[in-house]
Amino acid sequence: MEVTLQIAKAPAEDQQVTPEDIFMTCAFTMVSLDPKTKKPIRIAPLIVSTPAERALFAKGEENYRNKKAMKSAHITQKPPDAEESAMIHKMWLDSMAYNSSENLAHSPPANVIPMSSTVIHSTQIMQPQYRNRHNFMIFGGYLLKTTFELAFTCASAFSHTRPRFLNLDPSTFEEPVPVGSVLYVSARVTYTEPDSNGGTRIQVMVHTHVRPVEHREQVKKNTGTFFYTFHSGDDVSVLPQSYSEFMQWVAGRRRALRLATTLDAESNTVLGSANAEGITE
Repeated sequence: MEVTLQIAKAPAEDQQVTPEDIFMTCAFTMVSLDPKTKKPIRIAPLIVSTPAERALFAKGEENYRNKKAMKSAHITQKPPDAEESAMIHKMWLDSMAYNSSENLAHSPPANVIPMSSTVIHSTQIMQPQYRNRHNFMIFGGYLLKTTFELAFTCASAFSHTRPRFLNLDPSTFEEPVPVGSVLYVSARVTYTEPDSNGGTRIQVMVHTHVRPVEHREQVKKNTGTFFYTFHSGDDVSVLPQSYSEFMQWVAGRRRALRLATTLDAESNTVLGSANAEGITE
């Protein structure tokens, strides 16, 4: 099931929430579990009766279809097309030109930063005060807080500004994080583009992995990958240089195109209003 939450400024008495009052809208996908067996169970279907409810229900169905489409459009499933390949080639030529002996500067412009230089890391021992109330695993909200803070720090260090949060892409917790384990978090800028309102949109990818504190296991378990988008008032650009970085850039561009379409379509949405047509994830 999908649960939607919208945070907005409280309207005056006898007034309705306007699009300008909305701070954030989120969509959460949840699974109902049997309290004894901990296995997924079916729940009663929703009954929708008003135009606003039908619009919200339709948006939930659209979100579900979009999540399935995102999997098929993943860079591991769909290679770069002709347009994306041309962009990669252009960036590669730019990178070669910066390193050419004929280029007296021998370096990119100050506002063009290699992707490898944007990486920052965080390592933490998971403490019991952050655990989920139902078991001895870390609360998902704390994990999101940790990834957001590192993503914000990465974007601010990259742009030398105080970035403004725009969006978190649909995300999944792949593995639980036990209390007492070691959480490894890494963030890097994977894509940038000029914002239509000025400045730059910065996409940050955050990887999270977990290992027991004894570190007997050689492989870290992947606990989730999160993609945050921020806005900076300055003109900055990230430059991929390796094949892996180019693929991350292409994947970031695909996510940015979906985000731009979503924000344009939902800029005037008020949750629960009669003319509601969409919800920002």
